Amino acid sequence: MNKQAGAVVEKVREVSPLIQCITNYVTIGDCANTLLAFGASPAMCEAQTEAYGFATISSAVYLNLGTLTQEQEMGAYQAVLGANKAGRPVVIDPAGCGAIPRKIAVMDHIARIGRISLIKGNMGEIKVLAGVDANVKGVDSSGEEEGIEEATAAAAKKYRCAVAATGRVDVISDGERLIHIGNGVEMLTRITGAGCMLGALCAAAHAVTQDSMLAAAAAIAVMGIAGETAYAAAKAPGSFRVALMDAIYSIDAQTLRERGDIRC
Repeated sequence: MNKQAGAVVEKVREVSPLIQCITNYVTIGDCANTLLAFGASPAMCEAQTEAYGFATISSAVYLNLGTLTQEQEMGAYQAVLGANKAGRPVVIDPAGCGAIPRKIAVMDHIARIGRISLIKGNMGEIKVLAGVDANVKGVDSSGEEEGIEEATAAAAKKYRCAVAATGRVDVISDGERLIHIGNGVEMLTRITGAGCMLGALCAAAHAVTQDSMLAAAAAIAVMGIAGETAYAAAKAPGSFRVALMDAIYSIDAQTLRERGDIRC
């Protein structure tokens, strides 16, 4: 799948898809800059009165529930309706759903009013969505690898979409198939927003392919390889963050083909 993932990267850089983001305030700038580095065009349009119309002209919609305000929640519902009407993919990061039950209710409401294309979360969050007990602290999780394949598949069946669970080895499922990705470094867990940025990359990748699992695999491999590249140049969080953005900017199809650790 490395070759197909590389083709997704090439397509993003070729067409520069417009990605509507309703994301958390901690990393809104990081998500916008990550999309630009990847070759996409970000638009942080969250107002309830604008979200529907903007979604209809966007290439994909990215929703991150990390700091979900009431305005964002209403905007997210409108964006989902607009994206579904226009046939655009909707990518959701249920950040913090393990600690705040309201986020599960929001996810379930979105699934009732529209169609989700891809859910990307850490292993603890995905286990919570699947109804499995998980060790979650805020937006972080630990010790969640046991049973993650089954939980990811269960969440995919529940929400009728592809689901990606990130961790030491990332897992993607559509309820039947499984993909594992081994790229990445622990330093990605030492900066704020790596998961949020990855969600934005997933939306950009999904904007150029209808294959949700391929989109997730391409985006996760890009982030993992970028993390490896950045860590080779910078061993501390501050300099690593800068090097990470540069590495995302530099990744091309050949990089994916040569360094991607995507296992089907």
